Amino acid sequence: MERENQFIGQSGAFLDAVERASRAAPMSRPVLVIGERGTGKELIAERLHRLSSRWGEPLVTMNCAALPETLIEAELFGHEAGAFTGATKARAGRFEEADQGTLFLDELGTLSMGAQERLLRAVEYGEVTRIGASRPTRVDVRIVAATNDDLPALAKSGEFRADLLDRLSFEVITLPPLRVREGDVGVLAEYFARRMAAELDWHGWPGFAPHVMTQMEEYAWPGNVRELRNVVERAVYRWDDPETPISYAQFDPFESPWKPQAPPHRSTEAAAPIGLPPASGPTGGGIQPNGAVPPGVDFESVDDLRAAVDSHERAIVEHALGKHRWNQRQTAKALGLSYDQIRHAIKKHGLMEESE
Repeated sequence: MERENQFIGQSGAFLDAVERASRAAPMSRPVLVIGERGTGKELIAERLHRLSSRWGEPLVTMNCAALPETLIEAELFGHEAGAFTGATKARAGRFEEADQGTLFLDELGTLSMGAQERLLRAVEYGEVTRIGASRPTRVDVRIVAATNDDLPALAKSGEFRADLLDRLSFEVITLPPLRVREGDVGVLAEYFARRMAAELDWHGWPGFAPHVMTQMEEYAWPGNVRELRNVVERAVYRWDDPETPISYAQFDPFESPWKPQAPPHRSTEAAAPIGLPPASGPTGGGIQPNGAVPPGVDFESVDDLRAAVDSHERAIVEHALGKHRWNQRQTAKALGLSYDQIRHAIKKHGLMEESE
């Protein structure tokens, strides 16, 4: 599980999680890593292994959600020849492969109850039995497991073994989502952008335009760091002029005027009515395709209508200019304005001066 990714961040919540992982690493005890998708659970697992006395031994990874239930136990514990249809020869499982090292179980909450029972015995007694074998094999494996599920709630409802949860939760490291990591969006965006610029052989890094950085900092990032990396790298490689700041970032890569409509039978009751913008998230830096202000604006806080309207108008024009590389005629056409009207809007909000 060698990765190029590094721990990048300065927020207190993030640094606390990394420090907890560093303190737990030397302990040969199970660790649970909890976090939303894209928060870096794999990196924490690697840190736990590299800073432990097992660093020179195997770090074996298994995604519990990537295999059908019928194969999970065979992958974890191995099987003998003829144990089931298709088992033509004996095969060691992930536990035996990770002997003396670390076994990282991702998406732990998807394990079947049968696999949980066998995992419990392996954790408690340090023994695994291949499917079809009559004798167990002793193994010395440190378990690191990750999930974005609420395991205590699943245990309470009977969907996850409470005794297994007890044995795996010697230490629990909960990773903060990116939206609460104050100051980290800008740091991460710069890091990913500079790496992409170097990959593209740019001679320098022009930076992001202020309105693009504001959009990134205000976005909720449901995909966390993984999503941020995609948005940043996409913005850099699509930018044609490495001498000028990047003025446009597309947050939703699937947004398109030619996006196919879902068949009627696939629609749900929760789907938004036709013609209305989606419920949350910017489509290309915080502005909806029709130029409308995204929903969720706190109208109760508006005490100056003219200033509020001007603020939204500026954001829309600024976004559209960045999207069209400051081509004023294309921007005017996209917003349904005349060339004179877009020139007036640029002058009104001082956008030309800011660009220069």
